[in-house]
Amino acid sequence: MAMSGGKDDGEPMMEMNTTPLIDVMLVLLIMFIITIPVATHSVDIDLPVPNPNPPENMVDPVKNKIVLTPNGEILWNGETIDQGTLVANLQTSLTFAVEPELQFEPEANASYDLSAKVLNIIKASGVTKFGFVGNEKYRVFGK
Repeated sequence: MAMSGGKDDGEPMMEMNTTPLIDVMLVLLIMFIITIPVATHSVDIDLPVPNPNPPENMVDPVKNKIVLTPNGEILWNGETIDQGTLVANLQTSLTFAVEPELQFEPEANASYDLSAKVLNIIKASGVTKFGFVGNEKYRVFGK
């Protein structure tokens, strides 16, 4: 540590030597940092237990699948439709007692513009059970 000797005229030094105070402050700061408990960010959630024996009268839920082809076609469960029919089919599916799941699968070279338009139609329709399927085909780039 560097310390100034002050003047050599015999008068008492008027400045306080703050170096030991800073040393003590740094030691205390390090001690406080070390003693801070580790923050835990876990949240306990009670997850439902799956039923190994589902009821026999359980009917498979209805699923509708929208496929977009590279040549600009919209397929609803394998049948070619236009955007107006798509809107009508989505509104009809919302009237069922149990809303059917809507699966969206554009093919590899399908138009991005058509995909965006169809997704906007789906969003505007108010469908709540929606999912993207077939994404595992594109897991590796270039296949």
